[in-house]
Amino acid sequence: MTATASELRIGVSELRRRPGNRRRIERSLPLDGTSISTAAVPDGAEATVDVTLESLSDGVTATGTVSVAWTGPCRRCLEDTGGVVVAEIHEVFTERPLGGETLALDGDTLDLGPVVRDAVVLHLPLAPLCREDCPGPAPDEFPVATAGDDVAPVDPRWSALAELRLDPEPAGPLDPGPSGPVQ
Repeated sequence: MTATASELRIGVSELRRRPGNRRRIERSLPLDGTSISTAAVPDGAEATVDVTLESLSDGVTATGTVSVAWTGPCRRCLEDTGGVVVAEIHEVFTERPLGGETLALDGDTLDLGPVVRDAVVLHLPLAPLCREDCPGPAPDEFPVATAGDDVAPVDPRWSALAELRLDPEPAGPLDPGPSGPVQ
């Protein structure tokens, strides 16, 4: 179940009667389908929204937090990992929004839905990590090619690398090396 539009649409007509009025909003609701990269809010996870609305002479400010659990594979070992996102919300809603700086009031209603979803998406980890010292995948869990296995063909553009030798061959005791004897 995803958060419906009505769950985070808040009527603010009473709040806007006098600048400085405040109203606290606390809601728990699912944010299914919220994800970025490989991290996602699991289906059915409840997000907790705790926001204080304050009336201004020309609009309403929304300040608070949203927190929700997330899951995803670790970028090193690929095991499932997770945590809790706690994102801060600081938005201003006005009747005449300024491009990118304020959000629109719809009459005497404001919609926190997009604000909450954006805050969560911006705080989800792009490349989750189960712990800072994660060593990566266990070598035993990956198959090792044997002589009888099919080997992928080498791209001819990289064929010169097959001739590259990184281990120097030991020089004999009297071998002057490639440049000849030192004078």
